[in-house]
Amino acid sequence: MALRFLGIDPDSPTDESPTIWLHEETGDLLIQSYRATEAEVNDCKQAGSIPGHSTDVPEHETIIRLSAAMLDYLPAHRGAEAGGEAGRAASST
Repeated sequence: MALRFLGIDPDSPTDESPTIWLHEETGDLLIQSYRATEAEVNDCKQAGSIPGHSTDVPEHETIIRLSAAMLDYLPAHRGAEAGGEAGRAASST
């Protein structure tokens, strides 16, 4: 797997290191960050998703909280141009 380091939260303590890597072959992001609290997960469920899509979090997934400082390390979003669900949802807000 060809990963490229994108950034680390410069204000994080040594033992807490939100970090972002880019998988150069797929364009996927690998993100190490804070696990959402139970209250935050419940807030996500209350906020909902696209119609007909479950808000349950499957065992093989988790919700993470990415600090605003880490947004500077995200590469430009290409999903909106592709016309996928994420692109449509983002453009409608």
